[in-house]
Amino acid sequence: MKTIMFKSGIFAQFLVVIFLMSCSSWNNTQKGATIGAGSGAAIGGLFGSKKGKTAEGAVIGGVIGGAVGAGIGVYMDKQAEKLEKELKDAEIERVGESIRVTFDSGIMFGFDNHALTPEVQETIMKFASVLNEYPDTNITIQGHTDNKGSHKYNLDLSKRRAESVNNYLKMQQVSGDRMMTYGFSFDRPIAENTTEEGRAKNRRVEILITANEDLIEKTEKG
Repeated sequence: MKTIMFKSGIFAQFLVVIFLMSCSSWNNTQKGATIGAGSGAAIGGLFGSKKGKTAEGAVIGGVIGGAVGAGIGVYMDKQAEKLEKELKDAEIERVGESIRVTFDSGIMFGFDNHALTPEVQETIMKFASVLNEYPDTNITIQGHTDNKGSHKYNLDLSKRRAESVNNYLKMQQVSGDRMMTYGFSFDRPIAENTTEEGRAKNRRVEILITANEDLIEKTEKG
């Protein structure tokens, strides 16, 4: 029974996300409140079921989830707006209750190199300034390559590139405790690796900004 309820909760969240994808006129705060309410209700339902009070647990979970989702949405909306103003060489996307920042590796690094170019260092400095202005987030740095060369070689290169960004952000006083780095070689392409245009898109660094425990706790407390 617990397994069935868990799967039902996930399915309910899936339906909420599909619905929100069609609501293009909604802002991210509204979406955050709705996603929070949906996931909160599912979690609350599971929690309440242990006490034989599934409906009550779902209502409580929904209220808490909605408030947290909306609060995080406001925080992320403001941060994304600031990033869009400061970073002209990066793509800024709001994804759920997170922010994805994508840098073209061709701008960040020389060919077959992991050292940041002088041109991009100023951009990373601006990026760090915004991250320091919004400290209640975790930062995941992901390096990606195209499929030229061996998987092992590209895995090492993608890791070194992610670590270069990490190290430069640390130099700009971004706390290392907030950051994690990963290299994915060419395992996660966003375009076909059969054309030069596609390979260029796949050579990138993605940085995911998500709420940390402090932000969630602050939002819960209002």
